[in-house]
Amino acid sequence: MVRNCEIAGWGTFLPDRTVSFGGETRYRLDDETSHLDMLAEACERALAHAGVRADQIDLVLGASAAGIQPIPCTAALVLERLTLSGHAAAFDVNSTCTSFITALDVASRYLDAGDHETILVFAGDVGTRFLNPEQRESFELFSDAGAAVVLRRSADPARGVIASAQRTWPAYAHDTEIRGGLSGSPAQVYAERDPADYLFDMNGRRALLGMMRVLPEFFESFHASAGISYDDVALWLPHQASAALGPMLDRLGIPVERRIDEVRHFGNMVSSSVPFMLARALESGRARTGDTVILCGTAAGLTANILALRL
Repeated sequence: MVRNCEIAGWGTFLPDRTVSFGGETRYRLDDETSHLDMLAEACERALAHAGVRADQIDLVLGASAAGIQPIPCTAALVLERLTLSGHAAAFDVNSTCTSFITALDVASRYLDAGDHETILVFAGDVGTRFLNPEQRESFELFSDAGAAVVLRRSADPARGVIASAQRTWPAYAHDTEIRGGLSGSPAQVYAERDPADYLFDMNGRRALLGMMRVLPEFFESFHASAGISYDDVALWLPHQASAALGPMLDRLGIPVERRIDEVRHFGNMVSSSVPFMLARALESGRARTGDTVILCGTAAGLTANILALRL
């Protein structure tokens, strides 16, 4: 049964500053622009596109991999920037790189149940501020960006989330991580910790091998249980994880002409990868009303997400 919802508007934020590694473009937030500035701007653009005022939103879901500060949640800080009135609740959902897919899944359940009418979901990270220059593999991979969508209940019961699945394989939990911060290393012990603990650390080879082991069965199981064939899907929108994306999609049997692979031009945008590419597909007409699209990807944990959405 379709969980009724529709995308009423979307907005993105892409920094002006770029760097190039081997002919591949990466985006870097300038020093004068904050993470909060970026997220709020993407949300304001999404609200304007939807023709919705901030004080009309019922719920704000933050879906960033790394938030602005431990307390309060990033969603509350963004809501403060958007409006000081209204009636919205605000909280964060975190499955790192696939947080937007998780948040969209959660939002669809609220909307379908009738608990809310309009939900704002945002994602975005300044991952480059956590990078270790000595780890070239990750230092040359990531970009900063933000994206947001406004979701509402649809008059068309056929529009919405057709099916979704999420699973975590904890054997790979430490392949990608930032160890420092929060209760693991509170401010009182900062001086005693290894500075590298506060930077992104990735065992790229092990992470890739883990992904290759788990994804084929995960995808096969999802399509079988959801009753969705590959021919039913107009477009796949995967997390733009790395240069290995293309070979992985080939292995999964996803047709080249019906998938997004923009790693070369944008890099890994962490939590904003999926919604940013979704917004681009909607703007260009590559994804249209009535299409079934699949949002998918892997994240630290090792976590995998997949969600089929009828636009």
